[in-house]
Amino acid sequence: MTASLTPADRSAELSNRLKRVHTRITSATAGGAAPTLIVVTKYFPASDVDLLAGMGVTDVGENKDQEAAAKALSVQAQGLNWHFIGQLQSNKAKSVVRYAAAVHSVDRLSLVTALGKAMAAEQSRRAQAGEQPRADLDVFLQVDLREQTPAGGSSGGGAGTGAARGGALPRELPELAEAAAATPGLRLAGVMAVAPLGADAREAFARLATLSGELQRDHPGADAISAGMSGDLEAALENGATHLRIGSDILGPRPPVR
Repeated sequence: MTASLTPADRSAELSNRLKRVHTRITSATAGGAAPTLIVVTKYFPASDVDLLAGMGVTDVGENKDQEAAAKALSVQAQGLNWHFIGQLQSNKAKSVVRYAAAVHSVDRLSLVTALGKAMAAEQSRRAQAGEQPRADLDVFLQVDLREQTPAGGSSGGGAGTGAARGGALPRELPELAEAAAATPGLRLAGVMAVAPLGADAREAFARLATLSGELQRDHPGADAISAGMSGDLEAALENGATHLRIGSDILGPRPPVR
């Protein structure tokens, strides 16, 4: 467990794990463009984030606002890019835009509206405080890649379909994209998905790549694909992933939640 390690031992452990992940990425990309590696540090201490920053990590992911906000404040001097990757309640938008460079889980119009209002309020707050305005918030549209029923909804969690992991239905993406692109303070970055539980990751990410291509016909700049975690990063990279979200393969087993 990480709690029993000295800082030097933990640093060595993280360094070795990070190198192994970089080796996997290099092998999967065959010398092509390197994706953005987002190290998911949920449930791990801010001290791990500090160590990772010292190893060249620039992008960190979290999925709970309370934990993310505290860590971002604690390691503010490192100048990291924080990515919010979990399901986001609209009432947390005001907090998230204070530290996050990107939100990877935009899946409904009400959240687009909430993030737009939160960005306007944050820019106003900064102006009143004599601070520099922040950059536009990158938003990724999260897609539900489960098999669709004839009625257009998602099938349940049976074999080969996977339980719900969040996201808009593919047919909802055009309207969601138009709303995000038209909202001041937001930048439509691209799409995000998690491979459905029990599904073939390569097939799932191939569908995501197709949806990304369709999105880019109307929004050429929205070319990012956030896909791939510790167990399926190769499948994601084979299908054009530009952003990987890697947790356990770098940080190790999740510590007990108290």
